[in-house]
Amino acid sequence: MALDDEVRVELRRRMRAATSSQREANRARIILACEVHGSAQAVGRAVRGHPSTVERWRARFLEFGLPGLEDLPRAGRKPRISPLQRIELVALACQPVVPPEDKGRSVLELVVQATHQGKTSYSVEELQAEAKKRGKTTRTLDELTTAAVQIGIVPAISKSTYQRLLSQADLRPHKTDMWIHSPDPQFREKATAICDLYLNPQPGSVVLCIDEKTGMQAIERRFPDRPPAPGRRRRREFEYKRHGTQSLLCAFEVHTGRAVAHCGATRTAEDLVRFMEEVARLYPDVIVHVVWDCLNIHSDGRDGRWMAFNQRHGDRFVFHYTPKHASWVNQVECYFGILQRQCLANGSFRSTDELRDAVLGFIDYWNREKAHPFRWTFTGYPLQTGVELARAA
Repeated sequence: MALDDEVRVELRRRMRAATSSQREANRARIILACEVHGSAQAVGRAVRGHPSTVERWRARFLEFGLPGLEDLPRAGRKPRISPLQRIELVALACQPVVPPEDKGRSVLELVVQATHQGKTSYSVEELQAEAKKRGKTTRTLDELTTAAVQIGIVPAISKSTYQRLLSQADLRPHKTDMWIHSPDPQFREKATAICDLYLNPQPGSVVLCIDEKTGMQAIERRFPDRPPAPGRRRRREFEYKRHGTQSLLCAFEVHTGRAVAHCGATRTAEDLVRFMEEVARLYPDVIVHVVWDCLNIHSDGRDGRWMAFNQRHGDRFVFHYTPKHASWVNQVECYFGILQRQCLANGSFRSTDELRDAVLGFIDYWNREKAHPFRWTFTGYPLQTGVELARAA
């Protein structure tokens, strides 16, 4: 057998490479020995292998070259679950469970009972109807495997097989990610108008983002936290005492980062009107653009509270309402996040007075040393109508 120089170099590389498997090195050694020795018996003695092995790999090499030294595809065991059955099993796991009406036994228990009573098959609709009656909202692997057999998708399947099938499909039907969208038909227009107000404010005006942070709990930790250590987070005892709640009314000035706040026990329309009177005194001679959400106390109501408020202050206030389910458009929510992380999250408060003092103290500290405008990069949505956006006068 005569070998080309390139083939000989590749065979020697395979024989000596540390990354080659033993079978690859042995096959390369056989072909190299065939160039030196004539018969299969002589090659077998040189490489310490059986002559039939030499003949097999020599014949494969002569027919296919270097690719002939690779293993041929193996048939393996015939799969017990066909591709169609896999699709049906995935579909069964992803089907929503009917919301509960009353509580009771699981679908698995129903199937087992029905089997004892002579019932041998269930349809998907029957399983969902029974789940609705028994208050099932989540399926377990036991219920999925039993339902797959009773429906007739497969004759038998284990929990581990079902779990492996879902993992291969990268599916986790038992987990849920929260998602929210705005049903407001004018969502794009409203969000774009507010972003334009942030990025292109009118000269001589002030933009205030106003909202309420309700339900701030005065929680007292029964035991002090243990400090973090290398490889260990801060440790906190789960027991605590509740001492009531406080509500924060806050106005965040967009272009300076300063905040005006009032903290009290309630958050009513009267509380908000009193707070807005304080805001009006702090900004006496400028146009004030107020950005807030569609909460009921932000509307005029039966008494026309905000129309009357605006008339008392020379119609200086312009109200902008964020789209429904779009609180992220309001910059005061970003400020509430800072307040939560830096003041409330790790605090221990023995009374509502202590909680209120801590919150207002943090806001005073922010205004003195940390106040800065946020870097707002979202510019809104391009309007497709071709009509220029009308700004508030």
